[in-house]
Amino acid sequence: MSEKVVHAGASDFDATVLQSSEPVLVDFWAPWCGPCKAIGPIVEQLADQYEGKAKVVKVDVQEHPALGVRFNVRSIPMLLMFKDGQVHSSQMGAPPNIKSILTQMIDRAI
Repeated sequence: MSEKVVHAGASDFDATVLQSSEPVLVDFWAPWCGPCKAIGPIVEQLADQYEGKAKVVKVDVQEHPALGVRFNVRSIPMLLMFKDGQVHSSQMGAPPNIKSILTQMIDRAI
């Protein structure tokens, strides 16, 4: 697991994500979610690839359900790209081309 991926919860989400000076890709996931596990390594690669340009944060919606409700997460995995404290773009699910989709989301936010 990449040490560059930040795990956030209800107590530190606003400071970590909404108040970040860098764009932030947030992966809403749960340990029992197969597609979430499948894209986990890709999310970690992106954290390494974009170090210093964008942050990558994971939120376990099983542990922090209020954050899922707050951001209208109805299905996981759901990835939200935040810029300047606002949702910039989103991706629900894990299609085969997920890495290129997430790369484009980050590149557009940078």
